[in-house]
Amino acid sequence: MKKIILSALVLSFTVAATAQEIPERKTERPAMHDRMKHKGNRNHDMMKQLNLTDEQKQQMKAQREEFRGQMSALKKDDNITVKEWKSKMETIRKEQKAKMDGILTSEQKATMEKMKSEGKAKHEGMMKQRGEKMKTELGLSADQSAKMEKNRAEMGQQLKAIREDKSLSDEQKKEKSKELMKQQKENTKSILTEEQQKKMKEMREHKPRMEGKKAETKASTI
Repeated sequence: MKKIILSALVLSFTVAATAQEIPERKTERPAMHDRMKHKGNRNHDMMKQLNLTDEQKQQMKAQREEFRGQMSALKKDDNITVKEWKSKMETIRKEQKAKMDGILTSEQKATMEKMKSEGKAKHEGMMKQRGEKMKTELGLSADQSAKMEKNRAEMGQQLKAIREDKSLSDEQKKEKSKELMKQQKENTKSILTEEQQKKMKEMREHKPRMEGKKAETKASTI
């Protein structure tokens, strides 16, 4: 079974090269810019832990520049359709991943897999903790909590299906995702009481202010 273990690593290289949008050919998932930025920072930390040799760093730099050159040439090709452009872009990405795979040692690949597993476990733990916090602060009953969890799980599966549907354009994916988010919001309203809905709204409005304060505190300590 083929397994591409460098998708997270190479993604940090591809974001910079594909971030600029062409009106007729938008990059995949433009609405996820902030998430990609966060992944880029995480991938940078991941690379530091791999203890790359100077030779490996030079090889990766060369591959990164080659990839950017290929993407630049592809963007300038006006003689292909959007479908052909996306197909060629995917081919270039797969080739780049394979080349990056050949640069790392078996030990480094194992280290990367371990870090990815630990990151996934940490994320799942944070989501569980967030769910417990919401359950406590909103005063959810066991039945409400189960319905909320089911609602979130179904939404996650549907969003994944939309993202992976190759028959949809980026704009269609965006619209379907917006519709799904709207439906999820209505489902949540049907589960919560009016008082709980009001409390949830207050929690969401309070969150950005708290994040702003955390950023200011962090900046003052640097």
